[in-house]
Amino acid sequence: MPCGGTEAWKTRIATALSCATLVGSGLLVGCQSGGAAKAPSKASAPAKPHGYVEGAEEASEQQSRLVLADAGTGAGKVLDLITEDITSLEGSDDVQGLRTDGRFAYLSTAGGTHVVDTGAWTVDHGAHVHYYRAAIRDVGPIPGTDAAYIHSDQAVTAVSSSQAGTQLLDRMKLEDGTVPFGSALIGAGSGAVVPYKEHLLVTSAGAGKGPVEVRDREGARVTALKAPCTQVRGEAVTRRGVVFGCADGALLVSEDKGTFDAEKIPYGTAVRASERAVDFHHRAGSTTLVARSGDDAVRVLDVTDRAWTRIETGPVVAANTAGEGSPLLALGTDGVLTAYDIATKKSVAREELLPKGAESVAIEVDTARAYVNDAAARKVYEIDYNDRLRLARTFPLDFAPTYMAETGR
Repeated sequence: MPCGGTEAWKTRIATALSCATLVGSGLLVGCQSGGAAKAPSKASAPAKPHGYVEGAEEASEQQSRLVLADAGTGAGKVLDLITEDITSLEGSDDVQGLRTDGRFAYLSTAGGTHVVDTGAWTVDHGAHVHYYRAAIRDVGPIPGTDAAYIHSDQAVTAVSSSQAGTQLLDRMKLEDGTVPFGSALIGAGSGAVVPYKEHLLVTSAGAGKGPVEVRDREGARVTALKAPCTQVRGEAVTRRGVVFGCADGALLVSEDKGTFDAEKIPYGTAVRASERAVDFHHRAGSTTLVARSGDDAVRVLDVTDRAWTRIETGPVVAANTAGEGSPLLALGTDGVLTAYDIATKKSVAREELLPKGAESVAIEVDTARAYVNDAAARKVYEIDYNDRLRLARTFPLDFAPTYMAETGR
């Protein structure tokens, strides 16, 4: 959230609403002048403005919300980072994980995956961006799947699991508030499926085929990417393409005028399996990815420069970065949050934040702040990573936030 605090955000929102009211009043006066008002015909009705979404309010800045879940009690809540309001979600007896695609939250449970519309999202048109906020609402369960991977674009959500393979869900129906019946993606195995550029990138297409395939949205094979990527683990969607983790580096898949290309970004040196980057984290829209590397380091991938950097951080439980020009944020097993200059690999700030040995910690990052969950203390911390890790806000909670994910991105 931009600098200026909660009151500044509230002032901006109030100002925008006041302006909208004045504009609406002006139109009404114009209709009433010159006699009795007449109902406008369909032909004369004003066109919907660019970016209009029924039931949602468009905002000038990102509308960030945190989804939080307690593994012990099953309690789930959404914290609005602008208003600081907290909304309770339908409870679950056994929350085992939490994922998000930027708008929807997917809570993994023993019985399947439960979907929540957090009512905050971003639509990126490349040259410009739209930010939206709407009511938070429960959508419902996706039965019979453990949802090991979930990826979405504006038309389809791909839910992949070791039990049920990959199901393709109609994104429009999710946005309408219902979980649709999914169509099975035949021959996709149990690996990640990433919707990208009106196609599907499939990472496990079966014996004798390349590790990453391009298919159309109906599941028909379009092409197999020639660049090798053995032992695919980990994936991330960036502005420059989709990154997949490979045994010897990363594979960057991009598209230009309907043609897909794959480029290998090698580590440059031999890397043991335990030191691979397999769980990527980054700010939405950023082209800088981070992942833990073994027991005592973090690997940083600059997708733009096609370059890896390994930073010796010591043992860490979570890491993330906001991208170019921003520090690497690493939370150590000692509970200390450290900021590293990625270019020099040196520590530039430290903050004792959590107790030693804290587990199930996430670092979520947006354009101005980072968020760290503290399940033991029942709190979430907002960190200004551009001001030597200054503690900007603390959000006390009445439950343990074991899992955390940020939406609105």
